[in-house]
Amino acid sequence: MRVLSVTSEIFPLIKTGGLADVTGALPKALMRFGIATRTLVPAYASLRPMIRDRRPLMEFEDLLGETAALYAVQAEGLDLFLLDAPALFDRPGGPYINAEGKDHEDNWRRFALLSLAAAEIASGALPGWQPDLVHTHDWQTALTSVYMRERDCRVPVVLTIHNLAFQGQFSASLLHAIGLPPSVFTTDCLEYYNDICFLKGGLMTADLITAVSPTYAREILTKRFGMGLEGVLSLRRNKLWGIVNGIDSEIWDPANDPHLFARFDQKTIGLKRLNKMELQNRFGLQNDDGPLFAAVTRLTWQKGMDMMAEAADEIIHGGGKLFILGQGDQAIEAALHAVAERYPGRMAVQIGYDEETAHRVHGGADSIIQPSRFEPCGLTQLYALRYGCVPVVSRTGGLAETIIDANDAALSAKAATGFQFHPVTTDGLRHALRRALQAYASPKEWRRLQIQAMRANYSWERSAERYSNLYANLIRQAGGRPTASKLSL
Repeated sequence: MRVLSVTSEIFPLIKTGGLADVTGALPKALMRFGIATRTLVPAYASLRPMIRDRRPLMEFEDLLGETAALYAVQAEGLDLFLLDAPALFDRPGGPYINAEGKDHEDNWRRFALLSLAAAEIASGALPGWQPDLVHTHDWQTALTSVYMRERDCRVPVVLTIHNLAFQGQFSASLLHAIGLPPSVFTTDCLEYYNDICFLKGGLMTADLITAVSPTYAREILTKRFGMGLEGVLSLRRNKLWGIVNGIDSEIWDPANDPHLFARFDQKTIGLKRLNKMELQNRFGLQNDDGPLFAAVTRLTWQKGMDMMAEAADEIIHGGGKLFILGQGDQAIEAALHAVAERYPGRMAVQIGYDEETAHRVHGGADSIIQPSRFEPCGLTQLYALRYGCVPVVSRTGGLAETIIDANDAALSAKAATGFQFHPVTTDGLRHALRRALQAYASPKEWRRLQIQAMRANYSWERSAERYSNLYANLIRQAGGRPTASKLSL
């Protein structure tokens, strides 16, 4: 089976969040089910060296008025199609924001072009290779199925919602500029409160929709979590599935992690304290017997980090320490810095993100905090489990599904892996932190929680099998069957 995955980011080549982790790990997990995935991603400035001195597979003379070329590349165990459109992607900044931290003003054109290129490939424009199925991700590639249906391409499409809060809503005046006819500006396609909405178009034209956890799939059907699209999703609820994300258990493995000061497994978890000491020394935190809490996240309202600034004193006064790694809302960043200044040696904040530090935090911290107001799936808590870093999480989305609360029943059954709290308020977070501090005060109980966390299996194996079955069913329903690929790299 051949699958074309279309994404705006993919780990480890280009990443801003969990979307990249998923699109980088899922193709590898699908290999064991006989599924060969080729991932289409823009040739951003940082990726263009990969295509230097290569011949393109094909050239597009006019993609929304732009010239572009398609290259086949193998990197990091991934088969890639890099779409080189220098006028749109070879520029400073990240995938979505410029060097000044503001959205690229032409994001609508950039990701419409990516989607159009995907539709052309799906429709057979590339000699020797056509997918049996297309898998798109979030608003940035959701137009792919709209373009495909306009071309009468019946290759089945799966659209995954990683975060419904980001929808790609733009002025309706841009419809002609993205190469689509007025006929798609309707309530059953792109029209959304007199604008066009890329994600809505994808939701209405994809053959199947997945959300990144079963709980999130249920939540987005409600007004509270539907972000204005709950009506659209309700119309298509019989095509909506929830499949929890997995993690790459080779990259996130404390026994073989090159970023750790001391590697460990369940039997040698005592070595984790060496990573804790190293982390605390590196960021100026006191080396004492108190627990080290940490957060590795975007510093935004969605992630509840405004509450973290208010509740940090619960940790400090309880004898713990706190380290924050992330970036986001400047007001939240300032609030966290202000708290850290009040508690030198007990709290530290690093603005920004890098993979090495993230691995070291999971390897050294005693507990990871995720107080998200909504969380489609969350991967940080899954990494934390793998590293015996006990999560404190709000009871929402994928957090509710992947963490077993340390209540009396779960503790007695030796099944607990962390601490949940609800309602998602500062008081709720404070109460959960107090419970974690009390558990830490009992070394035997805490060690049991750590071991139970490390035994939890959230690799991609089970979820990849579900995707494999969904893919196969869609292809059968479409009356198709896999054919041999003639494309050689």
